[in-house]
Amino acid sequence: MIKRIAITGPESTGKSWLSEELAAHYQTVWVPEYARQYIDGLNRPYNFDDILEIARGQYNLEEECALRANKLLFSDTDFIVLKVWCEFKYRKTHPWIDEMILKHKYDLYLLADIDLEWKFDPQREHPHLRKEIFNLYKEELTTRSLPFQIISGREEERLRNAVSYVNLLEIS
Repeated sequence: MIKRIAITGPESTGKSWLSEELAAHYQTVWVPEYARQYIDGLNRPYNFDDILEIARGQYNLEEECALRANKLLFSDTDFIVLKVWCEFKYRKTHPWIDEMILKHKYDLYLLADIDLEWKFDPQREHPHLRKEIFNLYKEELTTRSLPFQIISGREEERLRNAVSYVNLLEIS
């Protein structure tokens, strides 16, 4: 059985980089952020209903990647990301996303800290609200009693910090 690790947190905190680096370190696969390709394919601004489609696409992509995983699977987003995103932008969330947070468990959440410089990307929206959004993630994970660790540091230090927590998982 594979262990699932979600890389979660605000935009521009190195989630994609960390997911890819962890997968390489453990010689396994990682799940890219489905929202990127979905939003890139739209000919209009995304809306509340698009986030539900993104959530479903992310789930399907993760299940496909899980078939190729070698003991560990790193996901560059999760249902917590989608919930926080919905609630922050629209002040509501989709019931299906809430349901999936309860049903689709991860063995560990790595909460990416905001100690990295924010980098522009057309899909990023809130460079000045990072601390507030980070606290929403932390509160969500804490309130739900989900197993998480905050990952900070730059590049190799960030990777080493993440590896130290992943190594604590019992991997068979």
